[in-house]
Amino acid sequence: MTATFTTSTATLVALATVCVATACNHDPTPPASATTLTLAPPAALAPSSRQEPSKATDPQGASATAPKEPKKMTDQLITNAVDRILVTDAALHNKQIDVRVDQGIVTLTGGVDNLMVQERAAKLAQTIRGVRGVVNTVALSAPSRNDDAIRTDVQSALHYDVATDSFALASQVKDGVVTLTGTVPSYREKQLAVYVAKGVKGVKGVTDSLTLTSKSQRPDADIAAEVKRSIGIDVWLHPATISSDVKGGVVTLTGSVGSPAQHDRATSLAWTAGVSSVNASGLKIEPSVKATDQRQETYAVKGDPQIQQAVHDAFVADPRVYSYNPRVEVDNGAVTLTGVVNNLKAKRAAAQDAKNTWGVWRVTNLLKTRPANPVADDAIVQNVTSALLRDSAMYGHDVNVKAKNGVVTLGGMVDSYYEKSEAEDVASRANGVLDVANNLTVSYPILVDYDLGYDPYWAYLPAYSYWDAYRTPYYSTWPYLGDALVRDDIEDKLYWSPWVNLDDISVNVANGVATLTGNADNWFERDIATQDAFESGAQQVYNRVAIR
Repeated sequence: MTATFTTSTATLVALATVCVATACNHDPTPPASATTLTLAPPAALAPSSRQEPSKATDPQGASATAPKEPKKMTDQLITNAVDRILVTDAALHNKQIDVRVDQGIVTLTGGVDNLMVQERAAKLAQTIRGVRGVVNTVALSAPSRNDDAIRTDVQSALHYDVATDSFALASQVKDGVVTLTGTVPSYREKQLAVYVAKGVKGVKGVTDSLTLTSKSQRPDADIAAEVKRSIGIDVWLHPATISSDVKGGVVTLTGSVGSPAQHDRATSLAWTAGVSSVNASGLKIEPSVKATDQRQETYAVKGDPQIQQAVHDAFVADPRVYSYNPRVEVDNGAVTLTGVVNNLKAKRAAAQDAKNTWGVWRVTNLLKTRPANPVADDAIVQNVTSALLRDSAMYGHDVNVKAKNGVVTLGGMVDSYYEKSEAEDVASRANGVLDVANNLTVSYPILVDYDLGYDPYWAYLPAYSYWDAYRTPYYSTWPYLGDALVRDDIEDKLYWSPWVNLDDISVNVANGVATLTGNADNWFERDIATQDAFESGAQQVYNRVAIR
């Protein structure tokens, strides 16, 4: 069964001023059955990419071990770092967004055409070290639609997504702003419902008026222990400087974190069962707090049994996964997932949850997708096509949808890897879909590959979206400009990242090949360093960073 959808619209694209010295025509599409997610191999294994280095040479190479004057974290340098992450992001590189920084407070101005991209700009800015807060004044010019049409699409989107289909929710829309009412079991389900509504074409905002059905009266001591563990096992946080206290179901977080992104992550994870509210006003953002400073002491996740329990705990907190109770096997930090789920999105979410757990360096996903009620291929095509038509990111794109034996194939052309990934994500939420073959081509490739596995916008909001099954291979599309410049760019990227500590990593670049040495706290940080090196122009990366 085949269907093609088309929407007529003027393309709402304004090209950002970006210096592009080379074009990327690479549009990698993984096999539909890809199931192994590797964060980073042990140092003794092969390099992070098999691509041949550039023929251009710099015989002496460039090493980061030479003494360098410490970088000052000025507003101008923070501005440059935020500008760089925005113009190299697949969703934002062709948007007109301006950045102003005053004493670490970032103000974003400009305009975009959908709510998800507007929020994404702020989330990406929050991941830059030195940013103390973000004021998002980016104007939203969403497509003009009738409120009744938006409400109908919001209800359809909630019913379409397997994870929200069972929620008893209603929606009202006024001037494009959606108000959700009804009941959900937990705070994470509230997050998920709001996320689904925000993704509908024409939505300008979502007001959450949902109530929780769970009125669990847990002892404060139990809540406190779970909050501490949730923060302690998460790879995105360094919890030694995060303290929590619980009184009457109210969680109070104090201490310090290195970025607004980590602040949001800690606040989200504190919403465990029995929590009535979270007060994070005492959790300060201190850009000078380095990763190693924060991890002097932490919740112990050492050894396979502890990792196994930590992964199970992560599943319990995920509304897409917890009801399926996947089986977890761990061998020296390599996780294998087995069992049965009833939708593809749950399978991918489970892998992402495992990967976000402290101590895990590889995930092999052997979960089987078995829909509770089989859906005919023609119905799958109709459902996926309708979902793409109402999705804000897919507005104005022609996507051809086919289905055979539950496997959806997407064809056509989109503007960016962000849209390609969004189309696959939308398809994966449909009931009856067993896998997705993403054959969409990208008309405007960007300078740096869009690696969904470490996209900070989704990764530090755990209940939202999981696109990790579509991960483009690491490679750099920057022009090779010499070893010294590549080394400086890698150092700069590592410096501004809140996830790694440049003081603990040395960089050497020779003939376009970067070698990373030093220490990291976990596999996640080690792999982030690899990604940063590729995004900075390295043609190949050898990561020999040791795990403490």
